[in-house]
Amino acid sequence: MSGFKAFLLRGNLIELAVAFIMGGAFATVVTATVALIMDLLGKLGGTPDFSNYKPEGISVGAFLTALISFVIMAAVVYFAIVVPYTKAKEKYFPAADEEDAAAPEDVLLLQEIRDLLKAQATRPGSL
Repeated sequence: MSGFKAFLLRGNLIELAVAFIMGGAFATVVTATVALIMDLLGKLGGTPDFSNYKPEGISVGAFLTALISFVIMAAVVYFAIVVPYTKAKEKYFPAADEEDAAAPEDVLLLQEIRDLLKAQATRPGSL
């Protein structure tokens, strides 16, 4: 029973559940924003639904509508989430970037140790 309790109270599991719930909730916000932008485009240049558009009998309208919706959704996610998150992360957690920069020094140290061990093993008279 204690193993099950430890599994349920593990930090990653809770974080994943919260992320899943927040992602689902945020999806409705993004969808509503895309619908709003599509409606605004419709006011500017007619209806934003190209589903009935068939040049020379080829049904490309649904594809165009999906493509425009995708581009708008990607822009909303990038400018409303990624950019502010990146700026906040740089402002409030500057040490995280320093830790990432320190990693190559560790690798260089390990490579130096490896090279010294190789040189020691290839010297005459060594075992």
